[in-house]
Amino acid sequence: MRVALASRPTRRASAGMRAYAAALRARLPRVAPDITLVAVDAPPAALPLALRAARPDLVHLPYLETAPLAPRPYVAMLHDLIHLRFPAQFSRATALYWRTVGGPVYRGAARVLVSDPRVADDAVALLGVARTALRVVPLGYDDAIPSAEPLRAPRPYLFYAGNHAPHKDLATLFGAWAALPEDVAVDLVLTGPDEPQARARWKRRRGVVQFLGEIDAPALARRYRGALAYVQPSLVEGFGIPVLEAAAAGTPVIATTSAVPSIVAPYAATFAPGDARTLASLVLALVRDAAGARARAAEGAHALRAYTWDRFAASTADVYREVLRCP
Repeated sequence: MRVALASRPTRRASAGMRAYAAALRARLPRVAPDITLVAVDAPPAALPLALRAARPDLVHLPYLETAPLAPRPYVAMLHDLIHLRFPAQFSRATALYWRTVGGPVYRGAARVLVSDPRVADDAVALLGVARTALRVVPLGYDDAIPSAEPLRAPRPYLFYAGNHAPHKDLATLFGAWAALPEDVAVDLVLTGPDEPQARARWKRRRGVVQFLGEIDAPALARRYRGALAYVQPSLVEGFGIPVLEAAAAGTPVIATTSAVPSIVAPYAATFAPGDARTLASLVLALVRDAAGARARAAEGAHALRAYTWDRFAASTADVYREVLRCP
């Protein structure tokens, strides 16, 4: 079986989307030797012809900005529908794209891959994708995370990893952290660029806000392992790889109900999007019983460590086989 993967990241490809494509390229040849994966690295304008030139049995479109006129049959990965859930945060051109290109491409796919059931529900409601065409394949985590040496920090810290886009709702995280009682000594550590205005606005007597910039995978693993808790305050996530990574690390997870992957939800403390008061209460409860929270997180980590990138790649290969067996 020969599968052509449209491997060039698109302009808006997030870190999670890039990790998805990279995991396919690295893991699928090992777990599915019957499948030849051909990475087609062509710019958008040339992609349809380049995919045809690869002479595949099947095409895989892994990014949100999909290729119109892709050779059939094809499968398409739908990471999220944040653009349609929160249209005011995006341009008119984005809305036009989803009406004229994105929607038709996903509806025309032999199978639409999603990483979580909530994205499947959005695909049906917002794009009109047939439920029968959807396949849920959870994503994976970096193999090195569970065994990484925990970072030893001067104070306990809450950790967030990701970009600072509006739908991440970092204001709720800042507000909850700032509202903690004064006797609580805890820092708030985030990846991504420094935000001096945020540091100036959100202050505590026994804690600081720290922005790490971009960090490499080993440093990220140590941060997960050393954190008091990982917090995901997003209004919505398609999957939320950092949430799975933190949970697999054995770190307590606190996340919004619309940002926690379904596989992690049984082991996470959750709150409604935008509810800073409840988030602060959850953090305080964790601070007061950090050992108990860590013990409960360890139970979740034992179950969640099955969700490796190898498992993801093998499940994706099963979808390929399904399409070519019964298109």
